[in-house]
Parts: sequence; C-alpha cells; structure tokens
Amino acid sequence: MKILFYFLEGLREISPKKNIYSLFSNLKGDILAGITVGIIALPLALAFGEISQLGPIAGIWGAIAGGIIGGLFGGCLVGVSGPTAPKAAQIAAYMSFFVVGTTNEPDFIAAFSIIFLSGLILVLISLLRISHLIHYTPYPVMAGFMCGIGALVILTQLNAFIGLSVEKNIPDVFKNLNYSIKNFHVEALYVSLPSLIILFLWPKISNTSKMLSKIPSPLIALIAGTCIAQFFNLDIPYIGDKMGSDMTNKVFSLYMPDFNRTLEFIGPAFALAGLAILDSLLSCKVADNITGNRHNSERETFGQGMANMAAGLFGGVTTATATMRTVANIKFGAKTPMASIVHGLTLLAFLLGLSSFVAAIPTACLAAILFKVGIEILDYRILPLLKKLPIKDLLIFSVVLFVTVYQDLMIAIFIGITFAIITSSKELINIIKTKMVHKYYQIGASSFDLGLTIKNIEALSIHVFVPKGPLFFGSVEPLRNNFNLIPKTDTIIIDMRDVTMIDITGLFFLEDIIKSSNSNGTKVIVSNATKAVKDTLIKLEFIKRIGNENYYESIDNDILEITKN
Repeated sequence: MKILFYFLEGLREISPKKNIYSLFSNLKGDILAGITVGIIALPLALAFGEISQLGPIAGIWGAIAGGIIGGLFGGCLVGVSGPTAPKAAQIAAYMSFFVVGTTNEPDFIAAFSIIFLSGLILVLISLLRISHLIHYTPYPVMAGFMCGIGALVILTQLNAFIGLSVEKNIPDVFKNLNYSIKNFHVEALYVSLPSLIILFLWPKISNTSKMLSKIPSPLIALIAGTCIAQFFNLDIPYIGDKMGSDMTNKVFSLYMPDFNRTLEFIGPAFALAGLAILDSLLSCKVADNITGNRHNSERETFGQGMANMAAGLFGGVTTATATMRTVANIKFGAKTPMASIVHGLTLLAFLLGLSSFVAAIPTACLAAILFKVGIEILDYRILPLLKKLPIKDLLIFSVVLFVTVYQDLMIAIFIGITFAIITSSKELINIIKTKMVHKYYQIGASSFDLGLTIKNIEALSIHVFVPKGPLFFGSVEPLRNNFNLIPKTDTIIIDMRDVTMIDITGLFFLEDIIKSSNSNGTKVIVSNATKAVKDTLIKLEFIKRIGNENYYESIDNDILEITKN
C-alpha cells in the first residue's frame, strides 16, 4: 500500500497541470520573450549540433523538442530547454564508439536510440522522486565539471576555427596539433576571427541602444560570418557540405529506437540521464535565484525525459534546461511555459523557411560561437580562489577537471562526489547521529533573549537565523529550506556561533542567499563566527565580497548599530 501511495504521489508531482493552467496568463510578454530567445537559440543550436557530431539540423530539432515538450511538462515555469555544451560534448564522446561498420561515420540510429532511452530513464527517475538529491553535489565537483566542459569545447573546436575537420577527442587534438598549425586555412580565419571579435564587442556596442541590446551577439556573428564567406566566395567548409543536396530529407527524419541493442546503449543512456538532471536542475536553481520562485525537481526531470524521448524520435541532440537561454527568457519578460513553447515554434519556423541559409553558414563561424561559449562556461567564481582553496577542495576540483577533459563527464562527477563523501565522512556522520536544527527568531522574542534594552525592539522587522553544525555540501540544502521559512523581513542576522566548520560549498551558499535576499529588499548580516570559521571566511575572501558592513563580530554588542544602519 505504501509503495502504491508513493507511486501515486510521484504521478501527482509530475503532473503538468500547473504548466497548462498558467499558459495564457502572460501571453504578450511570453510571446515576445519566446521569439527573442528563439533567435538567440538558433546559432547556439546549430553550434551544439555541430559539436555533438550529429549535425547542425539535429541541434535545431533538439532545441525544438526541448522548447515545446520541455516547456509543457517541465518543473521550472520560465526554463528553456535545448542542447547544451555538456550534453553535446557527452554525446560526441559516445559517437567515437558508435560508428557505421568499418567507416568513421556516426551511427545515427545508435545515437538517437541512446537519447530516447535516456529520456525514458528520466521519466522513471521522476516517478522515484530522487531528482532533488542533485542539490547535494559539492561545489568543487560542479566547478571542475564546468571548467572541464569549457576546456573541452574550446579544444575540440580548434580545428574548425582554422578550417580543418574536428577531432573527436582531446588526445587526438594534442596528437595532431602540430599538423593543424602547419595546415590551417587562412580563409577560415577571415570568418572565425571577425565572428569572435563581434561576439566580444557586440555586448558593449549594444548597450548604447535599447533596440540594439535586444539583438543577441551570436546572431550578429552568424550573419556577419556568413556574409563574409558568401561575398568573397571563400573555399572553406560549410554546414551544407554535411547535408548534401536533398535538404528535405535532412530536415525531416524519424528515428525509431533500436531496442534490440538496449544492453549496448543502456550505460551511455544512464550517463546522459544523469547529466540531464545535473545540467537542468542547476539551471533551474539559477532561475529560482532570479525570480524568487522554487522549481519542482521531479516535474523538471519528467519534462526533460519527455523532451529527450521526442528528440530521439525526431533526430535531435539530447536536451537539458539551458542557463543562458533561461536567464534571457526571464530578462525579456517571460512568466510561463508559453515562452519556451513559442521559442520552439520560432526555431521550427526557421528550420522550415531558412534551411538554405542554414546550409550557407561556414563551420568556422560556429566554431567562433562555441569558443565564446567555452570561455563563458568556465567557473570564474572559483578560479580566482584556487590558490586559497583547502587542499581537499582543490584536489576534488582538479581531478574532476582532468577526468572531464580526458575521460568521461559522468565518471568525473562520480569520482568527485565519492571523494567528497569520503573526505567529509566525519561531518556526514555527525549530521546522521545528531539532528541539526536550524532555527530562526524575531528580535525581542522571549525565546531569544539577548539582554537588549532598546525600546520597542519587538516592532523592529529583524530576524535571527541560527544554523547549527558543519556548513558543507551535505547540509546546505536543508539549511536553504529552513532559511526560506523566514517571513518577509527588513533584516536577517545569520548567527554563526554554532557553525563548527564551513567549506567552499557552504561559503558560496551563504553568498547566494545573501544576494537573493538583497534582491528582494532584505538586508542580510553575518555575525558571531568562531575563530576557525572566520579564518576560512577571510582566507576565501567571503567578507571582502559581501562587504565589511555586512559582517559583525557580535550581534550581542553591535545590535544597536545594526538597527541604526
């Protein structure tokens, strides 16, 4: 009976009812946002299709499936799904193992079967209601993973940037580096260099005009690079070279999964599913911080499952919720999944009406776009702190980075999480043995007597939040849930007297809730840290980043000054 109840609760969790009911509540804003994000997504979809080795058209179909299906069933109302750099890189890695016969051509049936199965696995995972466990991933693991993906994207696109065929893995990139340097195509640089310059300069130029700011730099780079190549009739690789003359057959293809090879595909499918959860839920967390809402992890997993099944059937690149497109979606006024659906329909219109333009795009231009993507993926939050990181966090970051680049994304994450659990076993045991209760009180309440003599202190809208125990990757999610229970208030004081240790995950968590609270009009003050904890805060420049005015040695002594400020 309990199992049946749990299953029924899982079905209720993944129901798209909320998505459907909200579709027409912000129609004008969602349509405008969806069209804009669709334009932004076009060059990225083409580029990620290229890096996946499944072709640019596959990238667009992945974005269409992610936008329409992911939007309809997903758990983040403003999320936009489609191909992402990590997922494109992952499927590309598998394509070196799945080729047609003795040729070097990708086995498309194998690729799309794996993508379909990964979607089916995601649907099953959503019913088990375990997706939320992703929130316990240590930050050094995520940082190493993102930096590894960034390096992977940049290195694999090096040849395309200079007009040569793309190497399938990093060892081959370095092995053939000397050949690539000696045999680069000058004409390819006529396209790739101006495109890259536009990508970096356009955001600064567009800031001078409200109208220009709505035009994404990848689109400008794509148009400029294509015009240069066509005007000068450059002898370089084009997307159309991979499509052939029969565009219709390339645009519309249906791929039925080969279930006879399920055992062969199941391992890569599980890895893609795990990466989809990781990629999507992290993007959803970014959206939560901006909007102040809370996504539904299980429904998001279900939505990505449905989107990947659709992508596999229609020949699309594997999908996940994409951070860049989601942030742009919010920025341009989206409130409901209608924006994501419109984004998918916009891309479908492009595919149907502009297939000849797509064929004329030089691959060097896409390489420039991917170069910029790779640079942006790098985790600039942790990179300046590498020399100051505790040896444990630095080792986790380095191992995950290296394995991501040279081996496999999911293996890297597994190794990183395993190492983090082993090295933090003491803290994890303490959490299991003792109930870490994180409490909050309103200033002036009898249960939290500081011996204050300020008149009418009960009228002050100040709450004190008291976390307890170690503040690390294994405790930040329950801590976040407790922090979110605090009523709307003017000021929150985080009293750290009972925090026994803090790592980089806990430190960045504090920064995130401070930033999120500040954006909602609530001032957050950190106080009463023990010497060991304060030393870590100083070493990792936490106090410097939040500002000295937001850190107090003791709220007992400084409460009067806090109330004045």
